[in-house]
Amino acid sequence: MFSHLLEEIVPFVKAHWRVLLLLLLGVLLPLVLIAELTEDVFRDGGFVWDTAILEWYRAHRTPGLTALALALGVIGGVRVLPVIALVIAVLLARAGGRTHAWYLAFALSGAALLNVLAKLIFQRPRPDELGAVLVEAGFSFPSGHAMANAALGIALGLIFWRSRVGGLVALLGVFWGVLLAASRNYLGVHYPTDVIVGFLASTAWVYGLYLLMASRWPALARAPGARQDSSMPAGMDGEAVRQTQQNHTH
Repeated sequence: MFSHLLEEIVPFVKAHWRVLLLLLLGVLLPLVLIAELTEDVFRDGGFVWDTAILEWYRAHRTPGLTALALALGVIGGVRVLPVIALVIAVLLARAGGRTHAWYLAFALSGAALLNVLAKLIFQRPRPDELGAVLVEAGFSFPSGHAMANAALGIALGLIFWRSRVGGLVALLGVFWGVLLAASRNYLGVHYPTDVIVGFLASTAWVYGLYLLMASRWPALARAPGARQDSSMPAGMDGEAVRQTQQNHTH
């Protein structure tokens, strides 16, 4: 199913690896800068409003909300979210959106890579375990749940933006990302700055990747399964069209 597009993806990565690397660094470096500028504050309980928001969540916990937050953590976690993303990618491919499927895969993979690198660089401890609903291993900044689910939601919003349901999908995608981010604060496993910065970093990566891939595959800017421009031969991308036009002028 993906064999034809894979033949284009590999040359694309080889030809644009520098741009992809710069895009990753362009998102990662501001995170490192934030970490360096606020290191003492981050490592000593976070900002004042970090603690105030966590206290507010603690004061408003209910059994029902806690059960919902725990369920969201499982759905948006490393065991379930990749399966959901894979199913969506397969459905996109079957609907004629193989490029969209690859974009979704790159969006989530890049967000995961950024999260791992940022956590290893900064190594911020998690909030006080005594105030948390559950204890999770690993570092706190930025939130992996926030980054991964923001990547999924925003990527789907961009994929379907030009479709009839584009606005609704974009709204639901952002809502899903924000809901997952808020649930991490509710459970007490992340500071608010962890989820806010993670959400924004993931958004920058996903949108930058979209612009880069859409310049190579114009079909990405159309809704999955949408018909190509009648003036564009099947399988011909924007670069090939420009080359053809240049040939006609000589």
